Amino acid sequence: MERASVRDLHLKTSALIKNVVQGQTYVIESRGVPVAELRPISARRASTKLPDREAFIRKLPRTGTDIGKILEEDRL
Repeated sequence: MERASVRDLHLKTSALIKNVVQGQTYVIESRGVPVAELRPISARRASTKLPDREAFIRKLPRTGTDIGKILEEDRL
């Protein structure tokens, strides 16, 4: 695990990110105090999919209410 200052992060962001893509981890320090960690996202986390929004909406019960009328009344 490498160390990098906030200044290094500011000046060398692109190079640090390239190293992170290759698996390197950095501890970011502000005035010598560790404040953050820059590391690759784990494969398990990256592959997590969000639920299908359209399928979720289709499962919601129909209320029979005209949303257009509600908005119209709300704007008055």
